[in-house]
Amino acid sequence: MKVGIVGATGEVGRTMIKVLEESNLKVDGLRLFASKKSAGKKLKFKDKEYTIEEISENVMREKYDYLLFSAGGNVSRRYAPIAAEAGNVIIDNSSAFRMQENIPLVVPEINGEIIKNYKGIIANPNCSTIQMVLALSEIQKQIGIEEIFVSTYQAVSGAGNKGIQELLNQQNGINNTAHFPDIIINNVIPQIGPILENGFTEEEMKMVNETRKIFNDDSISVYPTAVRVPVLYGHSESVVFRIKKDIPLETIKNLISATENVVYTEKLLTPLMVAGSNITYVSRLRKMGKNTFLIWIVADNVRVGAATNAVRILLKHLEMRD
Repeated sequence: MKVGIVGATGEVGRTMIKVLEESNLKVDGLRLFASKKSAGKKLKFKDKEYTIEEISENVMREKYDYLLFSAGGNVSRRYAPIAAEAGNVIIDNSSAFRMQENIPLVVPEINGEIIKNYKGIIANPNCSTIQMVLALSEIQKQIGIEEIFVSTYQAVSGAGNKGIQELLNQQNGINNTAHFPDIIINNVIPQIGPILENGFTEEEMKMVNETRKIFNDDSISVYPTAVRVPVLYGHSESVVFRIKKDIPLETIKNLISATENVVYTEKLLTPLMVAGSNITYVSRLRKMGKNTFLIWIVADNVRVGAATNAVRILLKHLEMRD
């Protein structure tokens, strides 16, 4: 199988390589692409070294079984359509194509069936959206959700290597603020991405629009507040959701527990506990009044929220291919 990774030297790209290794998928033609400044560097996959190639229009016109993109929206907008025109399947981690009507936005455990025999660009959702919709997916499927109130506590790795480095620099006394709106060490910042005309940030509106598209239900109201916290890996979310009929707390617990790649636990959950895991963890289930429940969701944002979901899309597509 021939697989290409675009943005291979970035935080998510490197993790895509790891997750591919863990999947035991037989990849006998791996190609790793990045910008000109990274070309010539080497990365390992299954104990073999691969040389990073500079991305170009010509290499995107070649035939691949799958191309995984995680190099930012500008790179995706330029090169993914070229690869798609060549008949390739592209799984794109940027926000470039997520809300385009003709492009599937996929969390395989929820709506993977829509990509059966599909060719072209498949959009990988936003990291904070993925873990939330996964945790709520069986509840939405079996009962239906009317409203979601979510506050996120998002790790600096959500901003890539540069976000990690900014926190590490500040821990060493270098108080630069090149990538976050304020100092992140010993602080929380209630803004991720630019603030839009409606007062919400770009990150918050991703959670609104992507949730509705993935669940194929525009009637769901989503009220998000996205916050950056001084954590390296692992997004946490405090979620209040209101469902369409009143059911016991135990039923909600059973639905969450029955969800693929989701674990419900009564234990205290923190980002440190889930770093490096491909599982979405849910705890602190409570009921407040009729039809209304509260949960705490934690997942490794670079894996579950990006690389792992992308590889799961690949595996799901491969599984259903005629």
